[in-house]
Amino acid sequence: MAITLTHSAADRVQAFLTNRGKGVGLRLGVKTSGCSGMAYVLEFADVINDDDSVFEDKHVKVIVDKKSLVYIDGTELDFVKEGLNEGFKFNNPNVQHECGCGESFNV
Repeated sequence: MAITLTHSAADRVQAFLTNRGKGVGLRLGVKTSGCSGMAYVLEFADVINDDDSVFEDKHVKVIVDKKSLVYIDGTELDFVKEGLNEGFKFNNPNVQHECGCGESFNV
């Protein structure tokens, strides 16, 4: 499988990388956190490590470490605007439960 992006997410990431002036792509991962156990981590990547998996979708590189890939393989990253709020949304087919606030999940 792979990590994919909607057009909205790809456009937003490309705009961030352009404004930032450097970076090879977006690093997506998970960490232990929250009431459901796991939380997503998004950050810009300046390097690709030897043990990273790299997915390219809509001209954006998404870099994932091997430990995180188990939990997020098949995820689609979206960027949504709802009223005054905007942000990235994770459509992860592996999620079995999310906490009420939507900040954490378990598989």
